[in-house]
Amino acid sequence: MPRRGRGPRLDWRRGTWVIRWTEDGRTRERSAGTTDRREAEEALERFLAERRERPKGKRPADSYLITDLLADYAEEHGQHVAGKETLAHNMARLLDGWIGRSVSDITKATCQEYTTNRREAGVKDGTIRRELSVLSAALGHARDAERLKERPKVWMPPPGAGKERWLTRQEAARLLRAAHAEPQARAHLPLFIMLGLYGGARKSAILGLRWPQVDLNAARIDWRDPTQRQTNKRRSKIPIPRRLLTFLRLARRRGSDLGYVVNIGGERIGDVKKAFASACERAKLEGVTPHTLRHTCGTWLAQKGVPMWEIAGFLGHTVQRTTELYAHHHPDYMETARDALDGIL
Repeated sequence: MPRRGRGPRLDWRRGTWVIRWTEDGRTRERSAGTTDRREAEEALERFLAERRERPKGKRPADSYLITDLLADYAEEHGQHVAGKETLAHNMARLLDGWIGRSVSDITKATCQEYTTNRREAGVKDGTIRRELSVLSAALGHARDAERLKERPKVWMPPPGAGKERWLTRQEAARLLRAAHAEPQARAHLPLFIMLGLYGGARKSAILGLRWPQVDLNAARIDWRDPTQRQTNKRRSKIPIPRRLLTFLRLARRRGSDLGYVVNIGGERIGDVKKAFASACERAKLEGVTPHTLRHTCGTWLAQKGVPMWEIAGFLGHTVQRTTELYAHHHPDYMETARDALDGIL
């Protein structure tokens, strides 16, 4: 009796990507026709769509391959999500770890095995959780489409604690001075830093911000990109603090009506990672990333006594998440509880 076949997966052979699978006990392969990993992942998706039959009616979990499960999810739901590239990347990692297995193989033990393998590859738990959340979402999609009789539970590593690193006013000033001294970035990096510190936005939102989203007369920024679908990473419409407004007015004189606020020669910036790291090194700051700017904004607001619900609205967080991250910085943190206990006996 031939052994159970392994599903299609990507493999690097003879200087190019190939799609390999096991069928009737024999290993077969087809060239993906590219040396680019992303293009190879797209070729694998097309190959999976071509060779499979979508399940008809509810199936037992042991007869539904995970490769088919993910392919169904990508084909039917992937086109409706904002982060298509991120979804494709996470699904490719899942295919590497779950190839040849069926939905019935999804257990706590196999999820922990996947987690261990990814950790050994140097991947952080937060990334692993995002990958496994795609598997969980695909299972939910299959259940809603009535393809599964039962939906296994996906075990994930526990979420990590929020990053505590934030900048003092003195550190922020040093970082801005260092950014102004960066030869290749002095025209855009200071503005990026100000938008992070006083706008509280994520890096992607700052780099994608266009002038039509900024109302200098009303002093408002709408971080919601009208061309993108809203995701769980909420974006809000906020009033512009006076110091940031000054920076934006100066930048507006150099920009165009429809262009990007933070730009190089009018073009969107791909990333500020290297320039930002160089400025941090110049300022002698350790453990600081672009996301530290957003965390600093939330911390400063809490330290000034701003209510948690208002900080949540400013950052686009839930109140629960905001409380977890910033309540202990608030000057009235647990004061009511202490005062109540002081009045007993």
